[in-house]
Order: sequence, then C-alpha cells, then structure tokens
Amino acid sequence: MEIALVQPEIPGNTGAIGRLCVGTNTRLHLLGKLGFDLSERAVRRAGLDYWRDVQLEVHPEIEPWFEGIDTEPQRKVWLFTTKGTRRYDQIDYGINDVLVFGGESKGLPQWLRDRYPQQLVYLPTLPAIRSLNLASTATAALFEALRHHHFEGIDRPR
Repeated sequence: MEIALVQPEIPGNTGAIGRLCVGTNTRLHLLGKLGFDLSERAVRRAGLDYWRDVQLEVHPEIEPWFEGIDTEPQRKVWLFTTKGTRRYDQIDYGINDVLVFGGESKGLPQWLRDRYPQQLVYLPTLPAIRSLNLASTATAALFEALRHHHFEGIDRPR
C-alpha cells in the first residue's frame, strides 16, 4: 500500500502523514509543486523524530507519475475526493494500490478525476462541512485499506 499527496499545502499535514506511513510501512509520494519546503520545521515537528524514516519519493511532475502507475497492472490508484462516487469502505483494495489525496484547499485536479472516473472515493460526512482534514482522511483511508489485508506485517499488540 502507498500514499500519494498531490500538491500538498500544509507542512503539518504532510508531516503527520509521514509519521502514519512510518508506522504502517507505507511509501509516501509527494507529487507536483509543494506548498512548503520539505526542510520546514513544521514538517519535522509533525513527523516528530520519525520523518527521517519515511519512505519518501518526491515527484516534481504529476502526470508522468500516473503514466508510470498505469503501466503496472498489479497497482490501482484510488482518488479520495469529496466528489467521489464510491464509499471508502466498499472498495476492494489491492495490497499494491495507491491511495491518492489532493491538496488541502484545492483537492484533486479535474483532469485527474476525469482520468479515473471509476476510482473516485469518498469518506461519508454530514453536509455541514466541506471536507475532513487531509491527515485524518489519509489515516481513515489507509487503515481501511490495510484492514482488507488483515493488517499484514503491522498487527501487533502493544
């Protein structure tokens, strides 16, 4: 399982997602122009001392990364968006799939949603809010996807 953030804007969210990725052995991809510098203190603070252990890949160009994913039949992308048509707990996640999230203020670009119309996923919320926090959404989505695989490799009592 992997997470991709498309043009993330808030360093604290990216840091928190990085920490989530370390705790679940999940690779993190940062795609496109970032709204911050990766050396910013806020990223490191949110990721605590785990940030150095993040399996991080930075991809300045978005489209070539998706073109590469499309050539790998064992991998599927799931785009999490408030405009999704499939609820996150009704997806059959593959172990090599990538959970994709957009930037905090803009979400995923329209061209990307158009590219994967059957893979648009949402988390249910009441209409009183526009969206959930990016790090919270990534956490809920990743743990649901990992649940489908019985938390293989990470399930241990404390």
